[in-house]
Amino acid sequence: MPPLQPCLTAIATAVPPYALGQEEVTRRARLLYAELGATDIERVMPVFANSTIERRYSCVPIDWYENPRGWTERNALYLEHAQSLLERAARDCLDRAGMRPRDIDAVVTVSTTGIATPSLDALLSNRMGMRPDVKRLPIFGLGCAGGVLGLARAADWLRAMPGARLLFLVVELCALSFRRNDTSKSNVVATALFGDGAAAAILTGEGTDGCAAFGPGGEHLFPDTLGIMGWDVGEDGLKAVFSRDIPALVKREMRDASSAFLARCRLTLHDVDRFVCHPGGAKVVAALEDAFGIAENTLMVEREVLRDYGNMSAATLLFVLERVMRQRPRGRMMLTAMGPGFTAGFQLLEAT
Repeated sequence: MPPLQPCLTAIATAVPPYALGQEEVTRRARLLYAELGATDIERVMPVFANSTIERRYSCVPIDWYENPRGWTERNALYLEHAQSLLERAARDCLDRAGMRPRDIDAVVTVSTTGIATPSLDALLSNRMGMRPDVKRLPIFGLGCAGGVLGLARAADWLRAMPGARLLFLVVELCALSFRRNDTSKSNVVATALFGDGAAAAILTGEGTDGCAAFGPGGEHLFPDTLGIMGWDVGEDGLKAVFSRDIPALVKREMRDASSAFLARCRLTLHDVDRFVCHPGGAKVVAALEDAFGIAENTLMVEREVLRDYGNMSAATLLFVLERVMRQRPRGRMMLTAMGPGFTAGFQLLEAT
């Protein structure tokens, strides 16, 4: 009998307390850009309405964004709120799995919206009372791809630890990157899309009947695309880099990249029963449907998460996966996300 694959045992999500309605954000953004003397801002303002986002969540109230902020203040807020959000998601996830913090043997933590040294997993381990011998792996720099690639790395690591229990954590406080005096297209897009959120999942080293078992994971690094997505670092913090070419690239290249990954697994796109995707934006979701050859509006859960929470970078995929798992799916799922590099990440899950 072949060895059982790592299993997804539980998943939980968390958002901070401040809801940002898109209409209010749009109103304030228009007033701010007028105050800054931006002459062509109306040309890009439709991005707020076209985003299809109704609300997002922030770790700070909306008035905080009215004043210029420096890197030191932003990162201090990141450290404070990343810990509290992760702890809430982690405790909820442990409760759903019937476990305690000391039952966890390994922790993988993904985040790209702030700097933490000691790492977030070390801070959380002390905060939650995990065992002193818990193994830890912090992952930085994957951006929006971090939800999928982080799960893939966690599953790979768990295969070397039969019987272990792994806590996978992801937190992104994207809204803290808002730059008040920046009227560039990338900053306007980030202002229209970004929200804050965290998620936790528990993976066990051996699957059981009724669980979603981890199959192969993989990734594809698109050549000559390093400047399409990422962060620039300024005196006042992280500055989002977005290319307008992302939806077109997804529509043009994602099918071949996905098919190549599946071919290595001796599968095709027709063997996938459910695509679970990171909804980077409304145009990206539509481009994914086109690339995978599935009907328009198939990815409804992805659209719902985008509507309700915005783009929370790596955390968003876990919000989608949580909703999908509530539907008790059966069959083969392929998790996908794209991030800086420009990179596509893949992970197969088998739900029985």
